[in-house]
Amino acid sequence: MAMESEEGAALCGHQESAAAAVKGGGGGGKRRRKGQRRGGEGGERKKYKLVSYHELPDYMKENEFILNYYRSEWPILNAILSLFSWHNETINIWTHLLGFILFFGLTLVHLGQYFPQVADLIGHLSWPISEVAENVSSNIGDVLSGAAMFIQTNPTLASYGMAVTSQTTRWPFFVFLAGAMFCLLSSSACHLLSCHSHRLNLFLIRLDYTGIAVMIVVSFFPPIYYIFQCEPHWQVVYLSAITAAGVGTVYALMSPRLSAARYRAHRALLFVGMGLSGVVPAVHAAAVNWHEPRRNVTLAYEGAMAASYLTGTAFYLTRVPERWMPGAFDLAGHSHQIFHALVIAGALAHYGAAIVFIKARDEMGCPA
Repeated sequence: MAMESEEGAALCGHQESAAAAVKGGGGGGKRRRKGQRRGGEGGERKKYKLVSYHELPDYMKENEFILNYYRSEWPILNAILSLFSWHNETINIWTHLLGFILFFGLTLVHLGQYFPQVADLIGHLSWPISEVAENVSSNIGDVLSGAAMFIQTNPTLASYGMAVTSQTTRWPFFVFLAGAMFCLLSSSACHLLSCHSHRLNLFLIRLDYTGIAVMIVVSFFPPIYYIFQCEPHWQVVYLSAITAAGVGTVYALMSPRLSAARYRAHRALLFVGMGLSGVVPAVHAAAVNWHEPRRNVTLAYEGAMAASYLTGTAFYLTRVPERWMPGAFDLAGHSHQIFHALVIAGALAHYGAAIVFIKARDEMGCPA
């Protein structure tokens, strides 16, 4: 019995030692893992570096002609702070972020004009933005004033002038401004944050596509509403058709397969198809208003918009110029940056056309 007791005590001692060793080893492992997470010597936090195209996970491989300066699977805070650092998405982020700020300022300017009761609030809260936007708006207004002066001094064109009537509604114009801001902000957010994770990447890409579809749809609202204001059945037909096309396009683009790089052309064709659906109401509008003196001004604006969007789409599809010199345009000058700049140009051209439509409808009204 004594031997058994001694053996039992020894066994218990070995078990306790083993347990202590395991516990100590586990704690050391935890400490080591904690140190590894911090990374580097002295407990420094891990630094996230820019990587090459070949180091990217497959879901981030979009353009093989841009070789370096990628952010890959960065924490969300690091991704946000990269707004102020230099990488191959910096210009993509800022072009549409500045575009959003510009259209936000234009919206404030027009809200102050249309709703005088909020003008003082806008002046206190947003004078820097609204001042820049007002300069843009006044420059476009100078062009319109010059056109109006020409019309007034031309006897043939002046014969079409009509007295100013009550101010027409502005909601279609504000719908366009809101859609433009949504498109530009969602695009900027996508380029800023899609480097975080596969899940967020897919969500933001879908949001970006939705923003493009929304931009195309709302661009139809001012011209169709104001041109056919006296024929509301055509308003309903055309606006319902383009809205349905937009919903169908967004639904199709929710497929993860269409987000892949190899379906670039399919995505572009969906958006181009939506835009070209406006040819029918455009021809109808031109026929109805052929003798309207502002016709050439609006056609010039809308032609500039179409040229900007189609040229931008061509850059997006061909990936020129980086295709010709891979790596040379990684940071600046690549096709997507050019595409972004042309989207801003097209949106501003359409803004100018919308101002003409509003002024015309304010003056003409509808026959009793």
